[in-house]
Amino acid sequence: MEKGVQRQYAPSSICFGCGPANEKGLKIDSYRKGDGLELKFTPSEEHQAFPGMVNGGIIGTLLDCHGNWAAAIALMDEHGYDEPPCTVTASYSVSLRRPTPLGVELHVEAFPEQIENDRVHVRMELKAEGKVCATGKG
Repeated sequence: MEKGVQRQYAPSSICFGCGPANEKGLKIDSYRKGDGLELKFTPSEEHQAFPGMVNGGIIGTLLDCHGNWAAAIALMDEHGYDEPPCTVTASYSVSLRRPTPLGVELHVEAFPEQIENDRVHVRMELKAEGKVCATGKG
């Protein structure tokens, strides 16, 4: 079975959102999709804002970590590196478009829009049950 980019390139990471080694984290697994990445994540009870709805901070974390990995993979591909470079999110914005339901699989995509030397502009989208619940740019 294919490993997500986080487990492939940073198995010891303790990041709350994407660190495979963080026992209390979200442990997202992002996979290549075209020139970007996709992930599937099912939020748990502790990820609620109020009954039945996902907390906006959890949504922001999913978009932040997934978008950052999309940028790192884009830089690796663009420059021919063997591994993605260490990257950080300089800034990002999230638009919460509708309440995100708990207990359903969320689909998140992130794609590079522009690469400038060591900077990547990424667009992100989070869907639940086929409906766009959040978008982001970073």
